[in-house]
Amino acid sequence: MTDEEGEESAIKIQSKRVFINHVDTYVGSNISKILSECAVGATLEEVEDEEEDEDAPEPFEKVDPTKKEGMYRIVGTLKDPSAEPPSHLAECIHVEKRDDLISKFMECDIVIYNITDDSEIIDEAVWAVSSLNAEVSNFDSMKMFILISPALSWSNSKPLDPEDPEIPFTEDDYRRRKPHSNFKEHNSAEKIVTRFGKTNKARLQTYVIASGVTYGMGESCFHYFFKQAWLGTLPALPCFGTGRNVIPTIHIKDLARVIQNVMDSKPATRYLIATDDSQVTLKDIVKTISKRLGTGKVEKMDAEDALLIKELKQNEFDSLLMNLRMDAMFVKESMNIPWVAETGMLEAIAEVTKEFKEARKLLPMRICILGPPASGKSTIAKLLCEKYKLHHINVKQVIDDTIARLEASAAKLEAGAAGEVNEGDEGEEQEEAEEEDDGGLEHDVELLEQVNENKKENGGRIEDTILIRFFREQLKMMKCQNQGYVLDGFPKTYDQAKELFAVGAEEEEDESGNSQFDKSIMPELIVSLQASNEFLKDRVMNLPEEVVQGTHTTEEEFMRRLQEFRNLNVEDETVLNYFDELEIHPETIVISENDDKEHQRIINRISRMVGESRNYGPTEEEQEEMECKQVEEKMRKEAEERDQKQLQEAKELAQLRERQQQWAERLEEVKRQERELLEEQSLPLRNFLMKHVMPTLTKGLIEVCKVRPEDPVDYLAEFLFQNNPDVE
Repeated sequence: MTDEEGEESAIKIQSKRVFINHVDTYVGSNISKILSECAVGATLEEVEDEEEDEDAPEPFEKVDPTKKEGMYRIVGTLKDPSAEPPSHLAECIHVEKRDDLISKFMECDIVIYNITDDSEIIDEAVWAVSSLNAEVSNFDSMKMFILISPALSWSNSKPLDPEDPEIPFTEDDYRRRKPHSNFKEHNSAEKIVTRFGKTNKARLQTYVIASGVTYGMGESCFHYFFKQAWLGTLPALPCFGTGRNVIPTIHIKDLARVIQNVMDSKPATRYLIATDDSQVTLKDIVKTISKRLGTGKVEKMDAEDALLIKELKQNEFDSLLMNLRMDAMFVKESMNIPWVAETGMLEAIAEVTKEFKEARKLLPMRICILGPPASGKSTIAKLLCEKYKLHHINVKQVIDDTIARLEASAAKLEAGAAGEVNEGDEGEEQEEAEEEDDGGLEHDVELLEQVNENKKENGGRIEDTILIRFFREQLKMMKCQNQGYVLDGFPKTYDQAKELFAVGAEEEEDESGNSQFDKSIMPELIVSLQASNEFLKDRVMNLPEEVVQGTHTTEEEFMRRLQEFRNLNVEDETVLNYFDELEIHPETIVISENDDKEHQRIINRISRMVGESRNYGPTEEEQEEMECKQVEEKMRKEAEERDQKQLQEAKELAQLRERQQQWAERLEEVKRQERELLEEQSLPLRNFLMKHVMPTLTKGLIEVCKVRPEDPVDYLAEFLFQNNPDVE
């Protein structure tokens, strides 16, 4: 008996090799990672009632993937060959020709192909199951082929009961399914896989899993809505079409567990539906995402306009407009699944949102900058907001935004009381307005009246209690909770800081019971700018007149504000003490006269403290704008270099011409001097010739002309000899 038990134990822990295509895509990556952490046969274990023993370990408890025996060993291909292979892979397969995959299939016990997000892989999936069917006689053991197909292969199916279109489809209705016009190839692939599974059941088992639209773990199809809600750039989250269409969905982890059950139990049902229990509409999904991450508002967008959204792929667009009710009866009744979101996305939105932020590494960045007036707080805050896509929070902006919101609520309430409602506003839109109001308008009106009375009593100023309330509301807004903020010059005192960051009545204490401050709004970095009074005064005095005019930086006003700041920040009483007590020690930065207008030194130092951006990278438009700026900057530099070069060449040419001119002038001067010297030296000789030679020579030449002898030279020589005046 002991030997038999040992044999069974050995069988249980035997590993299986699983091939999955494109493990670097959303579905492939998540499914391969989850399966790599699963033990073979784990779903076959009996599950005890969790209510009886909550402390009992889960039968699906993750096993260390480094323990190879008894685990599913995942091998797979990459969609992007240059991508880094996931660490959970036992082997990353790179092949030049598709036929080279056959040998890899033969080494695997299970082959999984996902065709939900890439129609180009359908042909390879059909080829893979066909190749396996052709090699059945060479199998060492039984193999399994699983095709993950989208629910859109059902989307044009006729209702089971025309009088009751809300009856959902189940696995038993798979022969009646009709695909979306763009998903006919998917339907054909499903039929081929199902057919091959009937020819050699003992050697090759094939399964088709019709998956609902997947969500969770960073999102894929619903990513557009999550991203837009998180960014908060749109006043309302768009809902395509009427939004009344029902979308079958399933959490990506739950889909992986369905696949795990199929691999473990080898069910007799070969066509499975994998969806959660929800029957929710697109509008319900969008509204839930908007409430959890955004403004809570939803607006309709025509399907034609939605097609123009660059971020949406065609298959995602088709999935979002699908209207299909499905019920995964077999999965619920026969499979052993520790559901992550059995009731659907809406019920699990808190966990799904958390997964989205963690998977995308979207964490708020909260910074507080404090310092005396004219120290550059606002400029630095704006530069940090531009760099990290944060929200600039200062006293003026908070007061203006809050009062504008309160006045808008008052106007809306007044319009509602006057009965200014359009006929088309009835029905759903009216219900939404009532739901959105929920007593908030009356509350805003009361607060506005309180603010106006307070301003009258305090000479136009707002007391700290109300101001801190404004700041808390601002910091609690989704935009600050999502991206983060840069708090500019507030709080100013210890008491203000203590009241602003205190845990409110609506917040709960954390697990450790620590309720000293509200972690959701507490800044992670406090920067204290410091400078001497003389330096700050010189800075203000040197500001241009047009900058100073009409601001608080006039000399009298500046000195008053500076003195007020110094009085509030004496050595023993300063707002920085509050943060020190909470072990959030402020970073001190001394402003110097060497800092430029862009405060690059300070920005770089703060950047080193907070690290890399935790926001989405630039959009396509922003990327194009950045590239255009880079091109313009490059062209500007090239033009400057070209102009500089031309200027240098022109300067060198002018210098050359100047040197040539100087050389020519010097040469002419030398020649002139030589001529004068020659003339000066030749003057005595000339005088001698004119006195002693030229008279006799002239006479001789005249005589030659008269006589015209046959030999003039000899005649002239004889004449000069005879008439030489020096010879007697």
